[in-house]
Amino acid sequence: MIAFHTAVHIIAHLFNFERFMDAQLDDNMTSLPHVLSLIGNKENVSFLNPIRSNQTNPTIVMFTTVAGLTGVVITLALILIITSSMEVIRRSYFEVFWFTHHLFIVFFIGLVLHGIGRIVRGQTADSMKHHHPQSCYKLFEDWGRVRNCSEPEFAGNPPMTWKWVVGPMFLYLCERIVRFYRSQQKVVITKVVMHPSKTLELQMKKKGFKMEVGQYISVQCPSISQLEWHPFTLTSAPEEDHFSIHIRIVGDWTQSLYSACGGDKTDGQEAWELPRVAVDGPFGTASEDVFRYEVVMLVGAGIGVTPFASILKSVWYKHVQQNTNVFTKKIYFYWLCPETQAFEWFADLLQSLERQMAQKHMEDFLSYNIYLTRWKDTEAAHFRVHHEAENDPITGLKQKTLYGKPNWDNEFNSIATSHPGCKVGVFLCGPTPLAKALGKQCLKQSQAGAEFIFNKENF
Repeated sequence: MIAFHTAVHIIAHLFNFERFMDAQLDDNMTSLPHVLSLIGNKENVSFLNPIRSNQTNPTIVMFTTVAGLTGVVITLALILIITSSMEVIRRSYFEVFWFTHHLFIVFFIGLVLHGIGRIVRGQTADSMKHHHPQSCYKLFEDWGRVRNCSEPEFAGNPPMTWKWVVGPMFLYLCERIVRFYRSQQKVVITKVVMHPSKTLELQMKKKGFKMEVGQYISVQCPSISQLEWHPFTLTSAPEEDHFSIHIRIVGDWTQSLYSACGGDKTDGQEAWELPRVAVDGPFGTASEDVFRYEVVMLVGAGIGVTPFASILKSVWYKHVQQNTNVFTKKIYFYWLCPETQAFEWFADLLQSLERQMAQKHMEDFLSYNIYLTRWKDTEAAHFRVHHEAENDPITGLKQKTLYGKPNWDNEFNSIATSHPGCKVGVFLCGPTPLAKALGKQCLKQSQAGAEFIFNKENF
């Protein structure tokens, strides 16, 4: 809508400038537009037509007036912001999107200055007392000589954009100051874990840091980049004395962090050699509401399981260690992975949960379904041989890994049948196509039995 209204605004001004130019070039003194254009040719006299000479053209006016020049600048800034916001750019060249988006500073400065030239003008209130347009426009050849039809006076309205911009900009500035202050607070890396699945785990401490389940933080490593901040979901529970993140090594920045933390070394790394990191946050997500539902569905895809690590850890602390009474009575956990290596770092947590829940006779509290969506022929033969083992050959859990993708119709039907009339919170952290499929299922199944309320995080 911003782009559409900008286009309308620009096209309207182009037509205006053409009409202004035609009126100035017209030598016919019996033409009202030309007579209006001649008003204000003397010094210190108001004018209506911003084009004051017939020795120019609209292009020159566009680049020599405040309105024209700022209009070109903010339009170019907007075009760059919009084009760099396309998904293909954000996915493949995130830095281009990130840095180009900061042209909003140029955009708003230009927007505030855009009206200073007062090109859009109208008749003043005092002039209306002695020159009423409806009764005087036919007598334009005799203005100033006819009673109550003096020569009209015009003025531009003062620029008003700053009144609309100053409030949001003040709030934004306050937010930037708070974020800068938080980013300067000392962060101590207490533990670094190199998981075999090319996943780096950082455990950290920061004074005054408080979190809720499912939240995320932004992390900066000044030795890698002074400008880049990257968001990561917290995988620790609020009950723990530290906070942690799991970082999948997939790009230049994450690879640099992996190397800086000693991931490429075989003999480990001293604590004083670890890089300094800055942390901003935590920031809230939909997953914070998970314990507000009596029945919960957690759906994670690949590394999208990270917010549910925090939730499941918190469940373990509440039920096993603290015996806290939690409103949530049943959790259905689904994890979809394209490769077996992705299971490695999370399997330990699930094994611990499975063991502790069995000891507390709470096997029915957590139902988990793990799906391997892709596999090699050699792996398939290995799984077939070991499928009869007591524990799953991939995860080490008693619950066997399933192959392929879930039949969401069957899963939702089963949950709706088991919990009629309940509000079921469905939480997803995964790709957009999966979000669309689950969203449709929530709408469809809510008409049959339980009410499914969809919450999502896309990556």
